[in-house]
Formats: sequence, structure tokens, C-alpha cells
Amino acid sequence: MTEVETETPRAEGMTFWDHLGELRTRLIRSFIAIGLGAALVIGFWDAVSNFFLQPYCDVLADIRPEETCSLYIRDPIEGFRTRLTVGFMGGVALAMPVVLWQLWRFVTPALKPGEKRWAVPFVIAAVILFAAGVALGYWTFPRALDFFIDVGGDNINPLFGPAEYFNLIAFLMLSFGIGFEFPILLIFMQLAGVVDYKTLARSRRFAIVGIVSFAAVITPTG
Repeated sequence: MTEVETETPRAEGMTFWDHLGELRTRLIRSFIAIGLGAALVIGFWDAVSNFFLQPYCDVLADIRPEETCSLYIRDPIEGFRTRLTVGFMGGVALAMPVVLWQLWRFVTPALKPGEKRWAVPFVIAAVILFAAGVALGYWTFPRALDFFIDVGGDNINPLFGPAEYFNLIAFLMLSFGIGFEFPILLIFMQLAGVVDYKTLARSRRFAIVGIVSFAAVITPTG
């Protein structure tokens, strides 16, 4: 806690160029963390691809056990391109604790001393929520995939390419993880003075209606 307050310069003593330099430092560290995470995902691609492919295999074994759980490439570089894309998304996911910490350190100079004590709880809560969102996305994916395959009918056989499939499941998991950060974003905006609790209270009804409507639209029926 003391480290956050002593090592981070106060905003009043920083010029515009100081802020740019600080932003550059935080971005570089975040990109390095993402790069290392991407390298880890790419390096263990067989395990990662099997993990991502498992929901498809489970769905296919349940509704069409006679079909083989395989993905089919349609151009020579599709597999390589897919590995890079999923590697980047996985790098973002693995680097999220570092990215969130760098974000907090960048905005710390603008906060009051009493608000800086939220640094560690902020990062811990954000990481837990992100991990919960990613896990929920992985858990939700086979149910959505089951619905979309089944709704096509028995005369339509699924024939997925690795780019389409892996990008979809990785994007879904990453989107769920980022979506779960919304409560942290609201708290952060309130600490920064962008919104107050009265504004949030007034918007509560609209938020509930929007969430229910969105859930009703995207939830499969039957």
C-alpha cells in the first residue's frame, strides 16, 4: 500500500509530457505482458487447442455421435493464422492482471491519498471477475453451439474451420471476461468523480430493463 503512494508521482507535479511518458511506460509493460502470454499460448498450442475443441466434441458426441470431432482447413495458412489470433487473445487474458495493475498505476496520480488504498483490492477483484467471466463463457459456449447446430436440422452437417471455431470461442470467453469488469468500471468511475451513486441509482431501472431484454433476445428457446 505504501509503495503505491510513494512511488507514483502526484498529478499536480506532472506536465503534459510527463503524463505521456507515464502512459508510454504503462503501455509498453502491458504489451510485453501480452506478448509473453501470447508466446505461452502458442508454445502450448496442442493443449490449448484440445481445451477449446472439447466443447465441440462433447456437443457432437451428444447430438450426432456418428460424426467425427474434427476441424477442416480450407487454405494453407489458416492453421498458422488461427494460432496467432488465438495466441493474441489468450495473451490478453493471461496478461490481464498486469494490464489492470498498469492501468491503476497510471491513474493513481489523479486520485486522492485515501483513494489509493483501493489499489490491491481493485486489481484482485478485477482479476477474479475476469476469470469468472471467462469461465462462464467457456461453460456457456457448448450450450449455444448445441442450439445452433441442432436448429439447422438433420440435413445440415457441421463442417467448421479452425479459424471460425477457435476465434469464436476465444472471442466469446474474452468478451464475457471483459463484460464482468463492468462493476469494477463503475466503481472506478465513481472514485474518479465521473459518476455518482445518485446517477447510478436513477439509471438502475433502465439497466434492468436493458439486461432482461438482451437476455430474452439471446437466450435460445425450446
